[in-house]
Amino acid sequence: MRYYLIAGEASGDLHGSNLVRGLLAEDPAAQIRCRGGEMMQAAGAELVWHYREGAVMGVTDVLGSAGKLLRNLSACKADIAAWQPDVVVLIDYPGFNMKIAKWCHGRGIRVFYYIAPKTWASRAGRNRKLKAWVDRLFIVFPFEIPYFTQQGIPFVYKGNPLLDAVDTHTYARPVEGRYVALLAGSRKAEISRMMPVCMQVADRLAVLPGWEGVRFVVAGAPARSEADYAPYIAGRPNVDLFFGRTYDILKFACAAVINSGTASLEAALIGTPQVVCWSTTPLSIWIMRHILRIQDHIKFISLGNLCLDRLAFRELIQEDFTAEAVTAELRRLVEDGPYRERMLADYADIRQSLGGSGASRAVARAMIEELNKQ
Repeated sequence: MRYYLIAGEASGDLHGSNLVRGLLAEDPAAQIRCRGGEMMQAAGAELVWHYREGAVMGVTDVLGSAGKLLRNLSACKADIAAWQPDVVVLIDYPGFNMKIAKWCHGRGIRVFYYIAPKTWASRAGRNRKLKAWVDRLFIVFPFEIPYFTQQGIPFVYKGNPLLDAVDTHTYARPVEGRYVALLAGSRKAEISRMMPVCMQVADRLAVLPGWEGVRFVVAGAPARSEADYAPYIAGRPNVDLFFGRTYDILKFACAAVINSGTASLEAALIGTPQVVCWSTTPLSIWIMRHILRIQDHIKFISLGNLCLDRLAFRELIQEDFTAEAVTAELRRLVEDGPYRERMLADYADIRQSLGGSGASRAVARAMIEELNKQ
């Protein structure tokens, strides 16, 4: 079989790499071509485009990058048409991938969608398009089961692949002594919003009793370089930057400040006490609330909290994301033993809700079964 995989960011590259390994294990003769990242390439796929070439954040960034997005769409369609895959597997990244789904459907190319668009949070109108353009949806969160069942969209659920990624990693401590992990997101705009506040937090904590010698370790995003972080960490000898060590950094940290996304769920599965922070431009917030219609019933932005349907860890969003609030929460995570233990107990419940190991290979097997039905 010929599989064409499309991922548009670091988390999709991670999930895609595990899926590639699963596909090759279940179908040793598989030919896999991808738009993704180095993890998918290392797993055995032929990489034709790196996600760093098209990464944007927020509605206003998308509008400003419209020309680049259109060129990427055209190039992707041309490559699919030339390669003639048996199936196109879309991984998250809905702004781009929904357009590819429509195009493939119109040309009779089978479409699987892995890591479903979060229509339960916003843009529920996409459900009609998923029904029309996608042959099979592959979901990874238990709370999505009743939602997509109610929507009448055929899906497959085989657990969450992050369990495999976290549990099979070989961990090594990045620095000696106590430190706080800082994960500022994978996009440049996220970094520019997170890092100034995080550095204020580092400065505040460095002078507090009991925090002497505590370092702050930044996990550099795969698609970024030292230049993206240098303006913020310059002149701060207590701040370290590492690339390619995210799981190691989380594992041995006494606490973590994390931009909302896959990393917050990874921290929960690894067992790192955390506070999730997120902000965007006022215009993007207005568009999200009034045009994209973020659904009122969504109480949390973090996947771990959504899995439990309760607050396992704090979320400091938009105007609540301040140096004062983050400093106070980090102190509580480190200094308040019972508070920390309650969070870790909630982490055990999050892990249990996601099922057991082997999800990536199980999904690969299910995809092959679907293809063999034709």
